[in-house]
Amino acid sequence: MTLLHLLLVAIIQGLTEFLPVSSSGHLILLPTLTGSQDQGLAIDVAVHVGTLLAVILYFRTAVAEATVGLGRLLRGKVDTPGAHTAFLLIVATIPVLVAGLIFKVLGIDEMLRSVAVIGWTMLIFGLVLYWADKTGAWTRTSDDWTLKDAVWMGLAQAIALIPGTSRSGITITAARKLGYDRTSAATLSMLMSIPTILASGALLSLDVIGEADWQLARDASIAAAFAFVAAMLALVLMMRLLRSVSFTPYVIYRVILGIALLVYAYS
Repeated sequence: MTLLHLLLVAIIQGLTEFLPVSSSGHLILLPTLTGSQDQGLAIDVAVHVGTLLAVILYFRTAVAEATVGLGRLLRGKVDTPGAHTAFLLIVATIPVLVAGLIFKVLGIDEMLRSVAVIGWTMLIFGLVLYWADKTGAWTRTSDDWTLKDAVWMGLAQAIALIPGTSRSGITITAARKLGYDRTSAATLSMLMSIPTILASGALLSLDVIGEADWQLARDASIAAAFAFVAAMLALVLMMRLLRSVSFTPYVIYRVILGIALLVYAYS
């Protein structure tokens, strides 16, 4: 795998993991549209690790609080904000774990890896994000997160298993429709990504155990490092822009890309 291809994969994953534009969709499109080789599972694991470290570092205070709260939760106590957050993150992750297992066992994930599917999901869920952002109330913050909301956002996150949907995009969409302001919607979405990325990374790791060699380890380290930097830049940029800019620029990008992909797929 060339260094340029490695960097492209890492940067695409890092930039698109947390922006509402679908990282999986872009990574599927890279070899499909350029004719390059698929990056393989080991590199997928590496870039997931890079983006995971970025979101943990950016939201380190909330992550530390939830981690401490997880200890109390394991003792059967949900009596602190951290324990409450840890509990809701677990609840929100269950739907995507169940759906992901079903997809993997039935081979549905491979069936959906097409340009046409990504084109339609880019277009449709981009418009749904626009609708939710324009019609959703502004009455709630991340401190108001409830069990019911965690369930709804978790179910929405499971839909993101369809390539092109965008995990961050669909969870932000759900949060905005539930009345969370833009910054809080993005914050909850990013926190939800942590257990989800951990789970998907662990699942991918099972498929690559025993395959690694020094060359692959070096490539994976480079990919993880660049994915970390790209993801951190994307997080900082998006969270700052949300103070003054809506999600419309991402919607415009999704609509244009979706239409272009549909023209490509059906021509």
